[in-house]
Amino acid sequence: PEFINQTNNPPADKEITFYDSNTGKPLFYAPRGRTMEQFIKESRNHGWPSFRDDEVEWKNVRLLENGETVSVDGTHLGHNLPDGKGSRYCINLVCVAGNPTK
Repeated sequence: PEFINQTNNPPADKEITFYDSNTGKPLFYAPRGRTMEQFIKESRNHGWPSFRDDEVEWKNVRLLENGETVSVDGTHLGHNLPDGKGSRYCINLVCVAGNPTK
């Protein structure tokens, strides 16, 4: 996905914080519990930023019964599409392209 190219090739040991595009609250941190290479590969394979449970900021994110993933402020983020490794949150990049609140 193009978003990977726009991260300016972060160091393999650096996390990226993804912020709510409406509120600026942190929603996801990646990679956590895996390498940057694994995060990028999985995201490229699915065409969306793909996050795992350890990468979710649960105080700002909710998973609805139907699998929809939303922020606590109501921003639609994407969906949980579980696979053999567990929950996989496929997230619309526009929804997590915000800047941090100050």
